[in-house]
Amino acid sequence: MMISAVEPPEARGVPRDGVRMLVASPSGVKHAYFNDLTQFLRPGDLVVVNNSGTMAAAVDGSLTVHFSTWLDDGSWVVELRPEGTEGRAGQRISLPEGHLELIEPYMSGRLWRARASMDVPSLLARFGRPIKYSYVPQQWPLTDYQTVFARDSGSAEMPSAGRPFSAALVTKLVSAGVLFAPITLHTGVSSIEEGKPPLPERFHVPAATARLVSMTRAAGGRVIAVGTTVTRALESAPHGGEGWTELVLGPSRPAKIVNGLITGWHAPGASHLQLLQAVAGRELIDVAYEEAAREGYLWHEFGDSCLLLPA
Repeated sequence: MMISAVEPPEARGVPRDGVRMLVASPSGVKHAYFNDLTQFLRPGDLVVVNNSGTMAAAVDGSLTVHFSTWLDDGSWVVELRPEGTEGRAGQRISLPEGHLELIEPYMSGRLWRARASMDVPSLLARFGRPIKYSYVPQQWPLTDYQTVFARDSGSAEMPSAGRPFSAALVTKLVSAGVLFAPITLHTGVSSIEEGKPPLPERFHVPAATARLVSMTRAAGGRVIAVGTTVTRALESAPHGGEGWTELVLGPSRPAKIVNGLITGWHAPGASHLQLLQAVAGRELIDVAYEEAAREGYLWHEFGDSCLLLPA
């Protein structure tokens, strides 16, 4: 049985890079700690990270609103809380210093496209808090929801696969000949209904990152994506680019660029699990999840980690 992590590892006396890490490959499963990565990555491997920063995306008003992402026309995709709250077109929700007007449902039954009467980034900076779910009983500060790579704020929820990296570990890996490169993919709210495809997400793959990916593969190195967000971005624009990705990876669309993946442990909803299988194959994922459950690995954003090396 897998157990939800209810607090950041630092709160239980474990450094960021000290969480447990399961390493799964065709040769078997190994148990390690995240700061053992230098034992499993090779000189010439390329680790691609998401530099999106986490927004304080939850704001309390006449209802609690989770701001998921902004759209090109200036409106926002939002989620109403508490869970099960129903909205209606034209409904106004009072928020600090203004209001939010619901326009129409957005793709999922619980998401709405809405327009705010105030500047949303300023609202979040002043009154927002990180989105949290019931398995985390205490509110933690925004700094606990940032990775060391965070640069461009825009994710409703932390790109959590990168959380266990520390500056010291990155330095250690670089000194050992492992390369790093960034992409940006701003994540929306994660609690999409099981069986639904992931939402479109805003992304940017820099040309320099795309060149490094191509050079690494040509030289026989491995492209290790840190998280499903990085995988989705790289597979959407292998030669670089930006915009919105609607790519759904799975058995009918396996990964073509990424050949290794660092990920956390999450409830195996359809889209998340299918993306992992697109990189590592169903058999390896099943073995990894079964072993992690047997050994009590911790789930969710403050939990333990997994390194998948299918090749």
